[in-house]
Amino acid sequence: MVTTVYTAGVEGVIGFPVSVECALHEITGDNSTGFFDVVGLPDNAVKEAKDRVRNAILSSGLTFPVNARITVNLAPADRKKAGSSYDLAILMAILTADSQLNMPLDGCCFIGELSLSGALRGVHGVLSMVTAAKDAGRKVIFVPEENRAEASVVEGTDVYGADSVEKIIGHLSGRAPLEKAVFDRENYFSSVEKAANDLSDVKGQRIAKRALEIAAAGGHNLLFIGPPGTGKSMLAKCLPGILPPMTFNEALESTTIHSCAGILPPGTALLSHRPFRSPHHTMSQVALAGGGAVPKPGEVSLAHNGVLFLDELPEFPKQVTEILRQPMEDGQITITRAMGRCTFPTKFMLVCAMNPCRCGNYGNPLKKCTCRPDDIKKYMSRISGPLIDRIDIQVEVPALSFDDLSSKERCETSAEVRARVAAARKRAEKRCADGGDGVSSNAALTPAQVRKYCLPDEAGQTLLRAAFENLGLSARGHDRILRVARTIADLDGSEKISAPHIAEAIRLRSLDRKYWQ
Repeated sequence: MVTTVYTAGVEGVIGFPVSVECALHEITGDNSTGFFDVVGLPDNAVKEAKDRVRNAILSSGLTFPVNARITVNLAPADRKKAGSSYDLAILMAILTADSQLNMPLDGCCFIGELSLSGALRGVHGVLSMVTAAKDAGRKVIFVPEENRAEASVVEGTDVYGADSVEKIIGHLSGRAPLEKAVFDRENYFSSVEKAANDLSDVKGQRIAKRALEIAAAGGHNLLFIGPPGTGKSMLAKCLPGILPPMTFNEALESTTIHSCAGILPPGTALLSHRPFRSPHHTMSQVALAGGGAVPKPGEVSLAHNGVLFLDELPEFPKQVTEILRQPMEDGQITITRAMGRCTFPTKFMLVCAMNPCRCGNYGNPLKKCTCRPDDIKKYMSRISGPLIDRIDIQVEVPALSFDDLSSKERCETSAEVRARVAAARKRAEKRCADGGDGVSSNAALTPAQVRKYCLPDEAGQTLLRAAFENLGLSARGHDRILRVARTIADLDGSEKISAPHIAEAIRLRSLDRKYWQ
């Protein structure tokens, strides 16, 4: 007898439907022994499902067909099947083929890992799998209780979470119906979590705070340079608190990536705040870009719709930081392996912090630098010109005086700054929507859109020409100044880009001339 049960798999961050076909034939004879095999390009974790399924059936008070030849095929057979999420579907296919389950399962999808006791364990990538199952016409989804909230996000499906095989069979038989999972979309984003770091806690650094606000309003990349202990890292950690809340689609994208990477907290439906990734400088190229035998998202993808913070930028190996160039430009990265290729989204804000030299005191009026000129040059050369050229805003964070630290002057809170940032973002989104362009931030404007939306007045054009000629800007640098100036104008509530907006954008762009030339 041949039966088919449905599940789903994940390739990168994209789900795909999988048909679990089970052929069960009894073997007669006194010396007959059973046979159980799984085919369809399974990895080791899927092959090991045989022992988990057998013990889970027996532990659940059911009968495992001993004197039978059991062949399970995972179709399509030409796509790699990886992970333990196929366990539950394989079990259901065997029970159906053995006539222990006599109910139609055509519209159902089964996802989950089995323990030897018949309990269900959570798996990675459930959001992608449920989406693929829905697109394939499977509207009744059974998942482990741990993944219940995550799976409920997909609209148009009936999701049931269970912690054991017995509860799923009880629901299908009608003896003990499970409660359908419901996602409250309207109230999920109603409250904004208070950030752990608030801008009001940062003393002084007026220029750096202004640069942080501009970066948040336009989605621009940002570099802080200054001596140790000036608040560079603290400023960067304040950035999530002034960014506008994620939209539902952004939260869906980020949650999908984190789920596939296996770092989504259990019981989480959607990420409610923008990702903030701060990897250590000892990370590898694969950790940053993603990859592996079964490609997994790296830090550039885990920071999608959020912030990637690289502290002590020159300490990162140059071959690692150079990987950033293409994802920053394209908003995605493609990992190619022998088994295929996967594309991951990489739309993030890059924020970097660094000392100006090895000892950290080059240019510090309060402490003497002990580095030789050649050592300073060698230290700064660890960051390439093309990478610096892709960072829109570069600002110096000077050492603080005692008066700065002991000042009782009230500082703006993150909530106050976030209100201005949100208003500027809405202004930019409306402009692009009215112009027929679906761009979410000024930093994402294409060269054609820069010519369309970033037109300075006559005085601003004259100032930009002088900067282009005197600073030796590249074409990319020219466009990035215009994008930053567009954001500054949006923060001022001005549709026109004037000379003061261009001037501030140039000041925030010209720091590389001091340290890299």
